Amino acid sequence: METFNTNIFPKGEKAPSDYFSGGTAWVQIIKPNEDQLNCQIGNVVFEPGCRNNWHTHGGGQILIVTSGTGFYQEKGKPAQVLHPGDVVNILPNVIHWHGATPDSEFTHIAINPNTQKGIVEWLEPVTDEEYNNLNLIKNK
Repeated sequence: METFNTNIFPKGEKAPSDYFSGGTAWVQIIKPNEDQLNCQIGNVVFEPGCRNNWHTHGGGQILIVTSGTGFYQEKGKPAQVLHPGDVVNILPNVIHWHGATPDSEFTHIAINPNTQKGIVEWLEPVTDEEYNNLNLIKNK
């Protein structure tokens, strides 16, 4: 099992188990949504096997992978394997999930722009069956 301690940000608070499954995630808000920039930025750490629920962002989202190996999947499409340095641009209201692979911790910076259009709408969990039977895009 790969683990990484290369984060420059604190690990943060445990993420709510209502929105994450398969393990524990931690969230450290780096830039709160508290000014006219309409943007929230967080550092998210997933332990191996942990993923968030299906969800959408009214203003879209940008993920910047900083360590480990993870997955990103949009509803109805194959999952993508993510590695450090990968950037994922998620358009507004696209149903998706992201999280760690079964054998690696995974960390990304999540940028939520246009927060005046909504930060996140949580949907149902990614089931173990969905997670364990991913159709993967080979992107590297």
